[in-house]
Amino acid sequence: MQKHINIPVFIPELACPHQCVFCDQKKISGRLKTPGIDEIKSTINSYLSSVDKANCRVEIAFFGGNFTGIAQADQKIYLDIAQEYVDKGMVDGIRMSTRPDYINGEIIKFLSGYTISTIELGAQSFDENVLKKSGRGHTSADIINASGLIKQAGISLGLQMMTGLPASSPEAEIKTAKKIIELGADNTRIYPALVIKGTKLEELYNEGKYKPQSLEDAVAICAKLYKLFEAAGVTILKLGLHPSEGLLSGCELAAGPFHLSFRELVLTALWKELLLDIPADKSKGDSVIIEVPPGEINYAAGYGASNKNMLLQKFAKVKYRINSQLTGRTFNVIYN
Repeated sequence: MQKHINIPVFIPELACPHQCVFCDQKKISGRLKTPGIDEIKSTINSYLSSVDKANCRVEIAFFGGNFTGIAQADQKIYLDIAQEYVDKGMVDGIRMSTRPDYINGEIIKFLSGYTISTIELGAQSFDENVLKKSGRGHTSADIINASGLIKQAGISLGLQMMTGLPASSPEAEIKTAKKIIELGADNTRIYPALVIKGTKLEELYNEGKYKPQSLEDAVAICAKLYKLFEAAGVTILKLGLHPSEGLLSGCELAAGPFHLSFRELVLTALWKELLLDIPADKSKGDSVIIEVPPGEINYAAGYGASNKNMLLQKFAKVKYRINSQLTGRTFNVIYN
């Protein structure tokens, strides 16, 4: 299976008609200005210099704002640059993120002149009250309509969602995930809401009108969402916000379930659920070897060896090893 690589080009806050309560794209993307043509080409060339194109699928990705909301003349400038690399066989396609209410038939027709492989929509939620309280400025019907147009155009559909938004609940988030699956999304990103300094959400938090998810709660709901998407064949591109310098230092983060290894925490939780009920059987031995598929040993052992430590409460010794015959999250227990 080919590895997928995005070459990210961040275009922060351009033409975004609404300031969502959680959003400050300049801080999240780590950018202060829109990149120029030379900078974009330099970024693309820098990525390509270290990519093994024969074994990777590479896309130029316009992230960070409302791409289809900017002036069409500006879109054309960016897309023309990207298309040059596609035409030369240096990249495989172009992807972008945008708002659901900035996709219509005219926009899709314009984009059809380029090799657009994926459009990601910031759905965030399908709960109308959550969308309203979050200042999204669009409805669930907008998400549904835009998704249909993208799929009809033969473009891969990505639908992003957030947990822990104002007025949200685990039940609403499960329903959002199920709707994403129902709409035929090919991929998704799951972001627990963070309170970024300078946002409306920080005001609500400081006024006691918003309580962010705890890290434990965010991990728990994301583990449930992960299983839903995985079972439906929806690729989970990302779990948790990318750790920009500001978030790492804490200077931009006011509150919320940020963790450098959030995805690992979620996968640890999935493995914990599976390993929790391994029975202690003194007649077979007081030590166990847990065989797991390739790539899963760190998650099976758990972040900070938490799952291993859990099993050590039952067994004198616990060892993990890879079994290349296993797939997914299947495992064997060998007593000794």
